[in-house]
Amino acid sequence: MPDPFLITIVGPTAIGKTALGIKLAQHFDTEILSADSRQFFKEMKIGTAVPEEEELQAAPHHFIQHISVEEEYSVGDFERDAIAKLEELFQRKKVVVMVGGSGLYVKSILEGLDYFPEVDPQIRADLNNESLENLQRKLANFDPDYYQKVDAENPHRLIRALEICIGTGKTYSSFLNRKKEPRNFRSIQIGLTAEREKIYERINLRVDKMMETGLPEEAKKLFPKRHLNALNTVGYKELFLHLEGKISEEEAVAEIKKNTRRFAKRQLTWFKKDTAIAWFKNTTPPEEIIAYAEKQIKDSSQ
Repeated sequence: MPDPFLITIVGPTAIGKTALGIKLAQHFDTEILSADSRQFFKEMKIGTAVPEEEELQAAPHHFIQHISVEEEYSVGDFERDAIAKLEELFQRKKVVVMVGGSGLYVKSILEGLDYFPEVDPQIRADLNNESLENLQRKLANFDPDYYQKVDAENPHRLIRALEICIGTGKTYSSFLNRKKEPRNFRSIQIGLTAEREKIYERINLRVDKMMETGLPEEAKKLFPKRHLNALNTVGYKELFLHLEGKISEEEAVAEIKKNTRRFAKRQLTWFKKDTAIAWFKNTTPPEEIIAYAEKQIKDSSQ
């Protein structure tokens, strides 16, 4: 039997990945794995732009709202669970689609993760209480090499690296780029993009829609749990500041838009480094992208 194919759709937030993923899944009569780490959590529906009910019914989806914000769920957990799900799906499907903008989570499936030892969970709990500035300063001190590469505005990445540094007494960098398990599937990567102004326009419209469809109420329900790692994310942390009386709702919305634009920029920076990705404008007809995927499969199978 020839190797099956995993078609992965990546790109910045609000670019149209969900709609394209559904088109591809319907064409290949297959299922979708979500590699969007913010959409894993049951309680975070509106602020993470979880696909609408009709979209979820248009093609079977996996790893959407499958855990609680109360649970710790690492990229390593996702790699283990998603690879097991792929093995199951490839028993009956020659193609599976993966959709997501979380670069590290996509990479974990396509390439595998570096091995990191278990460390005392109290280290992470303590780091969660530190300011972004403190985290940046500590990582620059513990592991200057990795600090030059990491997204220093992302507290999750800083905490992950620091807990390894503190828990092992070694640099985070020393655990990177070790030999990984080979994958038993072939990969086709498709990137969606647009002019920066168009991306920003789509982001602004999405945030406005979230506010109209209940994001303030969703944030209010989650406010008592705001200390949890899963909720330290764009869309919620800004509204928590509003609920604490530190900024107005109008200021919170402006901050959400600004921080989402920054997030999209970081996503593009990450994915643009990968030369295996074939980039398409988000206005490209889906049929053209489907034809590209079909050709890749045909050419690889000859």
